[in-house]
Amino acid sequence: MATVELRFSAQPEHVRTARLVAAAVARRAGVDEAVLDEVRLAVGEACSRAVGLHRSYGITAPVTVLLIEEEKSFSIEVGDGVPGPGEETGAETGPGASGATPGAGLDAPDADIDGEDEMGLAVISGLVDDVEVSSGADGGVIRMSWPKLPATVLP
Repeated sequence: MATVELRFSAQPEHVRTARLVAAAVARRAGVDEAVLDEVRLAVGEACSRAVGLHRSYGITAPVTVLLIEEEKSFSIEVGDGVPGPGEETGAETGPGASGATPGAGLDAPDADIDGEDEMGLAVISGLVDDVEVSSGADGGVIRMSWPKLPATVLP
């Protein structure tokens, strides 16, 4: 299992770099060319969401992106540092589910954060068939997976 880890400061200009790296690694891992745009868009949305949460809550820790090549799939995990509302670490939730918004228990500086967060999660779930959202004491993680094409063996 090969893993690439990308960490960047919560600045919007770094989201483009994360998108480009994710698409390049996905292509190299064997993800179908037809879904690379979906990978790029989903990573961009997840990273933009994480950057927005970091900036809104004043978190200085970097946004983390893990690009994981497994035997039959390629996964991307985008992590933010916003603790969930009283959840145990690793508790899973789905988009739109109660408690799916990391940091909802904190005093949010902007009331629009929850709406933007839900919209971002809806966009991601529309782009990716296999998506998991989790939130815990260490922050939230969006895990997205795509199948890899079977390797062709040349004679």
